[in-house]
Amino acid sequence: CDMSSENRNRYTQELKDAVLVRMMPPNNESVKSISKDTGVSEQSLYQWRKKARIDGNATPGNGQTSDRWSSEDKFLVVMETYAMNETDLAEYCRKKGLYKEQIDSWRSVCLNANTGELNQTKRLSQELKDEKRRTIEIEKDLRIKEKALAEAAALLLLRKKARAIWGDHEDE
Repeated sequence: CDMSSENRNRYTQELKDAVLVRMMPPNNESVKSISKDTGVSEQSLYQWRKKARIDGNATPGNGQTSDRWSSEDKFLVVMETYAMNETDLAEYCRKKGLYKEQIDSWRSVCLNANTGELNQTKRLSQELKDEKRRTIEIEKDLRIKEKALAEAAALLLLRKKARAIWGDHEDE
C-alpha cells in the first residue's frame, strides 16, 4: 500500500491552499502550529511548502518576523516584486505585512551578491600570489642553508680524515 499517494489524495486542494496562505506573509504561521491546528502532519506541510517555493511563492512558515526569513524566501519576494510599479508594490507590501524598505534592501543584496564574490575572488587570488612568492623565498633560503650545512659537514669530514691521516696535532 503506497501511503504517500494516499496522503496526497487525502487533503483537498482548498485545504492545501488555505494552509499555504497561513504560511505566507503576513501570517507566516509556523508549520508546527498549523499542524496542531489542522491535524495535517508536519512532514506533509513541509512538502507543501517546498512545492510552493518551487512554484515561486515565499512561504516562510517558520513563525519568524520577515527579517529572519531564509534567503530563499527573501529572494522569492524580490522576484515577485521586481517588475512592480510603486503603487503595486505598496499594495503588495500592505497585503503581505512588509515594508518597501525591506524589499529594497533584499533586492540590493540580491543584485550585489555576485559583486562580493568577484571581490573575494580577487582578494583570494592576491593572497595566493603572495603565498607563492613567500614560498619561493622560503625555498630559496632553505637551499642556501642546505648548501651551507653540506659545506660545513664536508669540512668536518675533511678535518676528521686529516686527523686520521696526519694524526691529531692540536694536542702537541
